[in-house]
Amino acid sequence: MRLGVLDVGSNTVHLQVVDAHPGARPSPTTNQKVELRLHEYIDKSGYVTKEGIHLLHSAIDAAVAHAHEFKTEEILAFATSAIRDSKNGKEILDELNRKHEIDLHVLTGEEEAAITFLAVRRWLGWSSGRLLVLDIGGGSLEIAVGEDEAPEAAISFPLGASRLTRDFLSGDPFKEKDIKELDSFIRESMKVAIPEEIKLHGSDRCIATSKTLRTLARLGNHWFDNNEGVLELSSLEKIIPKLAEMTNKQRSQLPGVSESRAGQILSGSLVAKSAMERLSITKLEICPWALREGIVLKWLDWMER
Repeated sequence: MRLGVLDVGSNTVHLQVVDAHPGARPSPTTNQKVELRLHEYIDKSGYVTKEGIHLLHSAIDAAVAHAHEFKTEEILAFATSAIRDSKNGKEILDELNRKHEIDLHVLTGEEEAAITFLAVRRWLGWSSGRLLVLDIGGGSLEIAVGEDEAPEAAISFPLGASRLTRDFLSGDPFKEKDIKELDSFIRESMKVAIPEEIKLHGSDRCIATSKTLRTLARLGNHWFDNNEGVLELSSLEKIIPKLAEMTNKQRSQLPGVSESRAGQILSGSLVAKSAMERLSITKLEICPWALREGIVLKWLDWMER
């Protein structure tokens, strides 16, 4: 069966077309991505602006057309923190579903964490033991821990790289005072937000998903010749001051850092460092599967019932 997975996130509107059936690994065939950065179109009152809504319609229209071009039988559409947190999110959702004839629904943060955890478990298998999974998105940070396919504990809180950059950082390069205030905010948020059952995770393996964490691992390889599949805390501590002193243009020339994400990689690195320190993690293994793959796996499980 050919499925289209439409991810309306804080940074991108991303369609991934996969061939999938129960019991088999989903096989990607094509994808279509628009770097929308929807969080930048949320005004101070918490509403997505008219321009943001217009761009969202345009991006989804292109994604749906691409899905039809490749003869998808079903479009699995979901939205994450940008629409979830916006005050006009329900109105936008209703309008998108009506106009584009899709069934776009909003995931809760805990659902995001749990579905990503499922994808990581399936990728690594049962022999990987107890897992701790971190995902840093544009709008939120998700953490989940457990021994089964469903996590024992899952949490989401608003420490996404795009959101924090918008709220705290200005100038090019960023102001040192703003960076310090952001770092302090992240650290204090971690102290309050992470419950004991996650803090005392006792995991056999600690896993990272998401573009932000993959990019940071790649920078560790670029600057310090680390394994590109692992993000080391010791390397992250040296990456952060390098990123902090750069301009957006300089960051965009680094491997794995696109022009659209150059501004937010520093915020993402501060979140990663604080989370690793709070959870007593010295390294994170990078997993290629994340939320989109988890959506496919969960849908296939449902189809088998």
